[in-house]
Amino acid sequence: MFDENMVLKVAKEWNSFIINDNCSPTITRSEIYESWKRSKEYGVDPFTLKNKVLSKTELEKKLNKKSELIKVAMPYINKIYSFVQNSGFVVFLTDEDGIILSLVGDDDIISKTKDSSSLQVGVDRSEKYSGTNAMGTCIALNKPIQMYGPEHWVKYQHKHTCSAAPIHDIENNIIGSLDVTGAMENVHSHTLGMVVAAVDGIEKELKLNNAYNKLFIENNKTSTTLNSINTALIVISKDGNILNINKSAAELFNINCNNTVNEKINDVLDYDKTKINLEHLDKNYMDTELEIQGKKFSITTATYNNKSDQSEGSVISFREMKRIHKLVNKYSGFSASYTVDDIVGNSSQISYVKNLCLKAAKSTSNVLILGESGTGKELMAQSIHNASSRSNEPFIAINCGALPKGLIESELFGYEGGSFTGANKEGKPGKFELADGGTIFLDEIGDMPLDTQVSLLRVLQTKSLIRIGGTKPVPVDIRIIAATNKNLLEEISQNSFREDLYYRLNVLTINVPPLRERKADIKLLSNHFLNYYNRTLNKNIKVMDDKVLEAFSNYSWPGNIREMENVIERAINIVDTDKITINDLPMQFLHLGSDNILANSKFKNNKLTKSQPDSNFNMDLLDKKKFLEKDEIEKALYINRGSATKAAEYLGISRKTIYRKMEKYNIVISDFR
Repeated sequence: MFDENMVLKVAKEWNSFIINDNCSPTITRSEIYESWKRSKEYGVDPFTLKNKVLSKTELEKKLNKKSELIKVAMPYINKIYSFVQNSGFVVFLTDEDGIILSLVGDDDIISKTKDSSSLQVGVDRSEKYSGTNAMGTCIALNKPIQMYGPEHWVKYQHKHTCSAAPIHDIENNIIGSLDVTGAMENVHSHTLGMVVAAVDGIEKELKLNNAYNKLFIENNKTSTTLNSINTALIVISKDGNILNINKSAAELFNINCNNTVNEKINDVLDYDKTKINLEHLDKNYMDTELEIQGKKFSITTATYNNKSDQSEGSVISFREMKRIHKLVNKYSGFSASYTVDDIVGNSSQISYVKNLCLKAAKSTSNVLILGESGTGKELMAQSIHNASSRSNEPFIAINCGALPKGLIESELFGYEGGSFTGANKEGKPGKFELADGGTIFLDEIGDMPLDTQVSLLRVLQTKSLIRIGGTKPVPVDIRIIAATNKNLLEEISQNSFREDLYYRLNVLTINVPPLRERKADIKLLSNHFLNYYNRTLNKNIKVMDDKVLEAFSNYSWPGNIREMENVIERAINIVDTDKITINDLPMQFLHLGSDNILANSKFKNNKLTKSQPDSNFNMDLLDKKKFLEKDEIEKALYINRGSATKAAEYLGISRKTIYRKMEKYNIVISDFR
């Protein structure tokens, strides 16, 4: 309550402090005395009302920064004003620096204070600029304070009473103050209590807003995370109600997120509920196949719990099996690497084959590639695939002769869970399903068992397959490219290949010529493999001797291009110089050059020359093996000038072994020195 005697005493103490720098501690409160000292240190003139006012730009920046505080505080400010309306009081809100952010009061009072004391938005009411006042001092002390009359530092304010309290954020940092200012004779302790109560409400609402904001951020983060995942995800409650759907799921199932939230998942998705009931999940599932709306999916479910570890619902992920198959194909090497440009050769024979490959690529018909082993049939198949409209889809090569007979159908066509002993309980797709949309290359088709040929024929006719143990057809969109080194017409006559399958496959036929029929490409192929193995083996072999190319041209190449590649790789590994000579080739090439080691005068009369048979020499397998082994040893001894140790190293055998072989074949080492 207003006490005129106390006001006079405090005024006397203020005057004493201004003149003598001291005052009575029994009359002047310690916090007021300390504030006066700070005001004097700041150089605030106690007789002149001066204020620092923010520029328009600075004020706009400040108001934007404090927009949340202003928004929360305004209802409390208006409520306080409703209690003091028409009583000469003004309610102020400041920031932590004492800058006035907002004020509410009677229009005539605001107009009067605005003209006389610059109490307006943007004015600095901190102690540093305004001396002791409730707004600035409560921030400096970090506690509520009420002051009146001469307790203020600036004499002009001695006719006012002020009640203010600091406002804190959730981390207890000061972010502003709330103040009620009025005529000194209207001072009342209840005013400060009203301000403190309002500040308490503001702080609690700020904390609540912060909690809501954090919850919003978390929900938004969860939603953003769900939508950033390519996998389709649906979150359901324990009762099967849809709580959230990400964009991938909405697009995959063609559903509207907003319209399906809180709907039962069984009402939204059409699937076989006898296999799994998503609305009533009794356990978690991992990569379980499920057909939904006519498409096959792999689903995985995960339960989320409350604090008591009780289930509150599940997150269900849906991955389309076709996409999974593409990923499997990508990382399992089920893709084609070669194009027509990788087919080395410019002879008329191979140019014709290249042209056929490009024509086949433009078609969707099945292709049958015929040719001897080692001619590059898979290279042709990959070239066709990569030049076709299916180039971005899987290319799966299967060697029909290498698959175990008991497992070939499950490998090709897949099986349902539990179809046979040892089968995966979830089932497994076959190579045909994995190749859906792409190309299946059936190498050595002539070796496919007859019963599997029947299943393959059914797939070609119906464009679908039935897994082992299954009953429902699975549609597949595949192109068949088959290859064989056998004469399929002979196989048909011997009842080992189905005639109807032959005509299904033999729509576009490509005959790959053997290497002996495309001699014009031998030099080009030789240089290609020389450069390739120089890179891969980190060698620097610059050239092949003309005698080597002559031997290559005279050789029949029973192993075709694959044999040439092996011969050149072997030569690059053993050559000691930067040039491959005929001496670096296997024994069967030595008699094919015009100037070979057998023509050397040192060997004209020895048994090496006598034992050399012509290319048509007929002997049984054991004799051939002995002959070639003996010739390899003699060649190694000749190249290494009769050194058994070096010859053994050249052949990759021990010194003891070469001496034993020399004794076995009656090889005299002195003949080679």
